[in-house]
Amino acid sequence: MKLLIILLFLSAFAPAKVFLSQWKEAVTPLMVDYVKRSLQKAEREGGTLFLLEINTPGGLESSMREVIQEFQKTPLPVVVYVHPPGGRAASAGAIITVSADVAVMAPGTNIGAATPVQMTGEKMDEAMKEKVMQDMLAFARSIAKEKGRNAEVIEKMVKEALSLTPEEALKEKVIDLIATDRLDLLKKLDGMKVKKHGKELVLKTQGVPVAEVGKSLREELLSIITNPTLAYMLLLIGFYGIFFELYNPGSIIPGAVGVICLLLGLYGLGVIGINWLGLLLIVAGILLVVLELVTPTFGGLAIAGAIALALGSFILISPESPYGDIPISVIATMVALTLAFFLLAGRMGLRAQRLKKMLGSEELLGSQGEAYTDFVGGKGKVFVHGEIWNAISDEPLKKGEQVLVEEVKGMVLKVKRA
Repeated sequence: MKLLIILLFLSAFAPAKVFLSQWKEAVTPLMVDYVKRSLQKAEREGGTLFLLEINTPGGLESSMREVIQEFQKTPLPVVVYVHPPGGRAASAGAIITVSADVAVMAPGTNIGAATPVQMTGEKMDEAMKEKVMQDMLAFARSIAKEKGRNAEVIEKMVKEALSLTPEEALKEKVIDLIATDRLDLLKKLDGMKVKKHGKELVLKTQGVPVAEVGKSLREELLSIITNPTLAYMLLLIGFYGIFFELYNPGSIIPGAVGVICLLLGLYGLGVIGINWLGLLLIVAGILLVVLELVTPTFGGLAIAGAIALALGSFILISPESPYGDIPISVIATMVALTLAFFLLAGRMGLRAQRLKKMLGSEELLGSQGEAYTDFVGGKGKVFVHGEIWNAISDEPLKKGEQVLVEEVKGMVLKVKRA
């Protein structure tokens, strides 16, 4: 009992500690995991404030709601800071910002343009569009009422894609502060009162330690492979490696690298959310190019394959995807490289497979050489493939004459005049 009292006493006078997280990408399930883990760490290690610096073009509505739910569940006051200058909290990022206990922007940033869009790139019918809009408006009003913000302006962000500067957002009571940098922010937050779960909390931020929560190795890896351009390139490199291994069995390394790249590319694209027709067109395009190798059609299959590959690449990821899309320059480059690789490397592989075996005595059959000595009694020496061999012949041969290998008998070659 005494120990419990001592712990409670110490916790009451424990120093304040700010936990800082930074998010500079789209609002996706990865952001949800990162925010959730950061909040759990802050709660577990005695944090008194959670600060999220954000710079995002927006993203998934479902992920936005999950991030806000994490804000609402935590007992810690949450500050969202749109930073650095030149950054933004657009679309889903705008709603996340205004849902914080304290919303702050840096000079030169903007907030708004939260109109919902269909991430698959398909057009919504009017009825569905209206349902989605009304749902988002109701959610925005609820957030505004809870945090004491200007519901009318926040509704305009959703309905009319309104975007505001920091000064406009502060004037319209969409945010609480403008801070030039992190030090300025912590100074202005000190002593501010916020309500959380029915309690009034006084923020202590001046001169307190700041613990930054970085991304985990898993989150870093997912951030890299969920880049649409990289995931797309990994997918094609995977096909290259597997194809090379099939045409050159035993190489091992190209096949292993190909399988790893293919799996990473597919996983990244799966997280991003892709048009499966686009993926099927890419696979079909590669198959058509491979068929051009084994059944030459004077370029017909290769052209069809290039068209399928290009179309599949264009529609693989929606332009509205929160992860971004694949630049046209990258698609054009990768289509050209794919055609060059499969047609050139493939032809080289086929040519190599058609060559005669180059190991052992069998490779000497049919080889041309030169009589190294005069043949006496049907016996002599020949120079073949850079080596001098004992040889026999049914016909007289003179030194310097060209010969052909007819048969290999142990370490003796049977030859005839070429």
